Amino acid sequence: MSALPKLPDPAVNPQKTRKGLDRVWHATLISLHGLRAGWSEPAFRQEAVMAIVMIPASFWLGRGWVEVALLAGSAILVMIVELLNTAVEAAIDRIGPEWHDLSKRAKDMGSAAVLLSLALCGGIWLAALWQRFAS
Repeated sequence: MSALPKLPDPAVNPQKTRKGLDRVWHATLISLHGLRAGWSEPAFRQEAVMAIVMIPASFWLGRGWVEVALLAGSAILVMIVELLNTAVEAAIDRIGPEWHDLSKRAKDMGSAAVLLSLALCGGIWLAALWQRFAS
């Protein structure tokens, strides 16, 4: 007799048992809780304030929908990567406060991802500003 795979306990995560629009509604609420949690991080707040300025500015600076999408998307990408970095840091901190090489490595890579997203955003915006004003 073979062992059957164990099904997840619905009491552990009720989201797993939801279907249809009920699942979509609760997933949206969970995402809003995540944004609220992200807002408690100073780096995310700074990036969000910058995005509030940059996204409308992208419609003025971009000369077509592709440029607008790149400009606005790069600002949003920075916030996405920051939220993922914060999630990694929270998961590592949940494991324990003691220093471990793998924990440091995970946090350093998350930070590097934020740095690369900022560099990409800055490069896109500098190129668009250069095209708009220098040529």
